[in-house]
Order: sequence, then structure tokens, then C-alpha cells
Amino acid sequence: MRVDIYLIYLLLRLLARLPLRVLQGLGAALGRLVLWRHGRTAHNTGVNLAIARPQLAPAARALLLRQVMEESGKSISEIVKVWGAGAERALTLVREVRGEALLDAALATGNGVIIAAPHLGCWELLNYWLCRKTPMAILYRPPRIAAVEGLLRRVRGALAPEQIRADGAGVRSLYKRLAAGGTVGILPDQKPRAGEGRVAPFFGRDALTMVLLPRLAARTGATVLFAFAERLPDGAGYRVHLLPAPAGVADADLGIACAALNRGVQDCVELAFAQYQWQYKRYSADGLVSPYDRDQG
Repeated sequence: MRVDIYLIYLLLRLLARLPLRVLQGLGAALGRLVLWRHGRTAHNTGVNLAIARPQLAPAARALLLRQVMEESGKSISEIVKVWGAGAERALTLVREVRGEALLDAALATGNGVIIAAPHLGCWELLNYWLCRKTPMAILYRPPRIAAVEGLLRRVRGALAPEQIRADGAGVRSLYKRLAAGGTVGILPDQKPRAGEGRVAPFFGRDALTMVLLPRLAARTGATVLFAFAERLPDGAGYRVHLLPAPAGVADADLGIACAALNRGVQDCVELAFAQYQWQYKRYSADGLVSPYDRDQG
């Protein structure tokens, strides 16, 4: 491990001694600062909230925007605790699990399991929890700084998922793992590259949606479950949720399947609305009119 990366690791270990409530408070302050600056992140978040909650009055939407920005800041600052404390100590922050029986039943079939984990709550802690239940592989794109991979391996320890590169060979590896009854994790709201997705409604407006997960489910017969780790108030810890996928997520018609996939993400988001990463430009893609142009008001 590079010296600078090792020093970051030591700093994480030191800062992880702070209470979660304090770390999340710092994150909330960061979120308010980003909102005050009203840069691109705050603007895109506001646009998405106007789409997802069109019925809200301006004052109510402004309050929601502040809550979302605070939760987004917490998602950054709490990583100090999740990574710095070590996987097993971090898992003591899980106070409740809802839907665990769904995962146990899916694993028992031996037909493979696809975990669809949206950008919601604390997904690093969710990874730890899932990997303690069963070996898991996740599809990922390598970080721009190669040394960061070493840091991730160090902080995740024995509960690290197998990381499979998001390329042709990696996708084939996912098929093989599922065919053998294994478990894979995918971000279902990851915006696909141009030409690699389908348009499907997301909170009432068309969004470019991945086709990989529906294709994996259709070709392997694996069970699809949605999962996320909800952030509890006042630094009290986390609640893990597992939900069944909506009907149609493995349909041969990709239009039907992608619509079901987005409904599954929405079902999760509605349980912890402010904790979703609303800054992503889900509604911007070739063939769609982008709502993010500031000139549009």
C-alpha cells in the first residue's frame, strides 16, 4: 500500500472513534454548505425533486431540498465510521433488519440471487451485512486512482465483496456465478452508457435505465431482491431493508422489465426519500429533453 493511502487509512481509524452522531452532524453541515453555494449539485437535486414531488408547495420543496442535501452530506461523512471502524464493528450499528427471511429463502433455492441496491442510505454498510450472510460479487468500475483499490481492500477486510470489472468479461463472470447459485450485487439506478439502456418511467418521467439486471434475471432465473441500509435519526444506527422485486423485472420485453426495475427503486426510495442520491442526472440522455439546463428556469 502506498504511504499516502496508508496515512489515509490511519486517519480513518482515528476519526472513526468519533460518535456516529457527530460525524453525521458534520456531514449535514457540509450538505447545507453545498446548498448555500447553489452549484450544480444543488441545482440538479432541486430539479429532480421537482419531478419526483410536483405536488409540493415551494416552501415544502425547499425544506425537502435542505433535508436531502443534509442526508447527502451524511452519506459522505459516515464513511469514516463504516470504513475506519472495521467491518465487524461497523455492523454493530445495524439495529434492525426487515425482510431477512426473503434473502434466506432465496439463498436456500440455490438458483442464484441478484441484490439490487440503489444509491440510497449507507450502501457500504449494506455490503458488509450482505457479505456476512453470503459470498457476493459486485460489478464496479475501477477508481481513477489505482491505489484506492488497496485502501478499499484494507478497510473492508474479510467482508469485502469480490469486485468484477464492468466489461464484457465481467458480465460473463456474473452469468456464471448466478448459474452456479451465487449472489451478485448491482446498482439498479446506475445510468448506463449511451446505447446500452432503455427508457422507462422513474417517478413519472422517462429515464435511461439499465438492461443488464433484467437480462441477468431472465437468463439465469435468479431471484431479484432490492436492498438498502436506512440511516436512523440522531446517529442511532441503521435499519437494513430487503424487498421483493416487482413483477415483470425478468420479463423478456425489456420495456416491461425496465419499468419494473424502476418501480423497485421507487419502492425503496419511498421508505427513506431524503436519503436517496437525488443529485444524479437520471433524466438526461440521448433522445430525452434534459431538464437540467439552468436556462429552463
